[in-house]
Amino acid sequence: MDLRSNNQIKVEGGMASMTDLVFLLLIFFIIMSLMSNNTMVVDVPKDSAEMDPITDIQQVTVVITEDNGYLLMPGGDVNKPRAEFADIVPELNAMMEDNGEQTLRIEGHRLADYEAVFRVMAYADVQQWKPALAYKK
Repeated sequence: MDLRSNNQIKVEGGMASMTDLVFLLLIFFIIMSLMSNNTMVVDVPKDSAEMDPITDIQQVTVVITEDNGYLLMPGGDVNKPRAEFADIVPELNAMMEDNGEQTLRIEGHRLADYEAVFRVMAYADVQQWKPALAYKK
């Protein structure tokens, strides 16, 4: 007497549905990444020939020291004590009003915090200035 059922359930998973799911997720994340625009445009010099000399009088430069202090150039005394960002904002606004080009050069020390450099870049973006990162080779 054979009491077993001839219709047995197969527990194997199909790979076709898994492939479809991965493909749909890929398409979804590609579309979402193209729709979000959280970038800030920063002009970075491509080579040394394109960099302006530091001694240019017309250009306003914010120097960020290794201890995250801020200096304003031109006119900033290197021996002057380093200021906090809130302390240089009024002087920076006055210097940028006199500057017709509206380009702010940012020189960050290699040991300065990323947050200190980004604070200046974000403020320049709010004021609709063009931030340019300067670096030394």
